[in-house]
Amino acid sequence: MLCGVAVANMYYAQPLLEQIGSDLSLPTASLGLIVALAQLGYLVGLIALVPLGDLVDRRKLIGLQIAAAATGTLLVAFSATNVQLLIGITVVGVFSVVVQVIVAYAAAISDPDERGANIGVITSSVVVGIILARTVAGVVADLAGWRVVYLGSAVISIVIAAVALAMLPKDVRQQPKQGTYVRAIGSVVTLTATNRVFRTRALIALFLFASFGALWSGMALPLSEESWRLSTTQIGLFGVAGLVGALGAVGAGRWSDQGKGQQVTGLSLVVLVLSWVLSGQAMHSLVLLAVGVIALDFAVQAVHVTSQNLIVAEAPELAGRIIGSYMVFYSLGSAIGATSTTIVFQAAGWSAASILGGAYATAALSVWILDRLRD
Repeated sequence: MLCGVAVANMYYAQPLLEQIGSDLSLPTASLGLIVALAQLGYLVGLIALVPLGDLVDRRKLIGLQIAAAATGTLLVAFSATNVQLLIGITVVGVFSVVVQVIVAYAAAISDPDERGANIGVITSSVVVGIILARTVAGVVADLAGWRVVYLGSAVISIVIAAVALAMLPKDVRQQPKQGTYVRAIGSVVTLTATNRVFRTRALIALFLFASFGALWSGMALPLSEESWRLSTTQIGLFGVAGLVGALGAVGAGRWSDQGKGQQVTGLSLVVLVLSWVLSGQAMHSLVLLAVGVIALDFAVQAVHVTSQNLIVAEAPELAGRIIGSYMVFYSLGSAIGATSTTIVFQAAGWSAASILGGAYATAALSVWILDRLRD
């Protein structure tokens, strides 16, 4: 529940881009900034905050980060200018990294033969949070406006922060807290330079989430145009298709625990590439788009869970900085996908944006193939 509520703050905006842009007079080509700045804020949080989980009491860190994210949602809800909106969105992004603190916590305390399954369960809750964020945001915005979405989120987040501090178990570790803060935040460079498993999985994550961001940040644009003119509620309902992604995440964790992580990765990346053939038909068929959404969410979550399990297995006692460093590439990819797809859509339409998303997926598959050829 904690992860679902925390991650939802990052995704409310996706079905609301047109409504927010109209309210604050943001041009279409600039709408990607809303998602991109949330992801860039997330990147800052990954570097500066997630590694703290290896050094301080993670229970208190989780509660404080959720409360800080609630402050950001209030800034968004009451923003009167574009600048205020973008500052609030960035703050939300920075402190939404609490999800990764929770993932690292669970990974560190799990038995090795159960780690993948546990990460899969948590990732499933994240997927459900994302799905509900998109769907609920669309419905609420149609009924009461987009600002009410963020106001309600702030209230829920504050309640959840209190629950987290009261109910989470104490942060008891089998090993002493590892290293210094400076070393922890420098781990993204160290891991990328020295650890082949991490480096490969990080590059896959970069392109994987660029493809993911291209679909979910760009999809609302063609669906809002004259050929379909879907409401924010109807656009948000496409998020329900992502429930299959949650199921895929659970299965991938179990398969990874059984030593099938590479097979899961290869098959899922092929599915990701093929999903864009279907999603590219959004201007002609909503059914094909829905199937493409299902395939993409399944593939992305399966690879994501498998990658986290493989990299944490390298050094479970350093789970915070490993997960944080890995998610830097996730955040960069999401920001690149969100920004580039809105620009390409504005210039050349959805077909071109779909080709771009497919190219990101192909790049992720290519990284995996090259790594397997080295073996």
